[in-house]
Amino acid sequence: MKKLLTALLFAPAIALASGAAVHLDKAPDVQGNDAALQSGARTFVNYCLNCHGASYVRYQTLTKIGLSEQQIKDNLLFTADKIGQQMRVAANPADQKSWFGATPPDLSLVARSRASEDGSGADWLYTYLRSFYRDEKRPTGWNNMVYENVGMPHVLWQLQGIQVLDADHKLELATPGTQTPAEYDKTIADLVGFMVWAAEPEAGFRKQLGFAVLAYLLVLFGFAYKMKKNYWKDIK
Repeated sequence: MKKLLTALLFAPAIALASGAAVHLDKAPDVQGNDAALQSGARTFVNYCLNCHGASYVRYQTLTKIGLSEQQIKDNLLFTADKIGQQMRVAANPADQKSWFGATPPDLSLVARSRASEDGSGADWLYTYLRSFYRDEKRPTGWNNMVYENVGMPHVLWQLQGIQVLDADHKLELATPGTQTPAEYDKTIADLVGFMVWAAEPEAGFRKQLGFAVLAYLLVLFGFAYKMKKNYWKDIK
């Protein structure tokens, strides 16, 4: 029983580290869309943070996606007492190690770590989280098209509904969830977008700074060129 619980606990990390090559759907880019990132943060806190932390991110960092400190305290601060604390897993890591034999993996960098030849880590996550189907042969009752025989249960099944494999071995929605397929895709896009953002919260600023530096160098080049022409104008 202990081995089974450990396998289920670490299945997401194992799934991120291996798996056969599959077609990956392109994950929508929601970086810079604060509303989408806030939605993703809400989904992450409600569905992922129970077992997996994002300890490289502090709750206060969520102000960078447009949330006020009071909004964070009222709606997202479930695993800490102060806004300056890290987004750690809800359960005590020491207790988890005692229960399962090891501490669950942190998901702070998951969007950067699971790149493949067919796409980015975001593409992999986006496809993976939309590809669960019912499989009574599995211990959890779930399997996944992206990562066959995965041990991770489908924690978002109530939102998506229950998918099954049809006669052509393709996914088919057998029982609708609380969200339409389009709404669920949007939920996953926002969640993956948040995980991409969490892996590097300063990425947006870094890119803006890069463009500013290039613009500065371009202006500097113009002045240098004019100085060069003026200096050499009387020299033949």
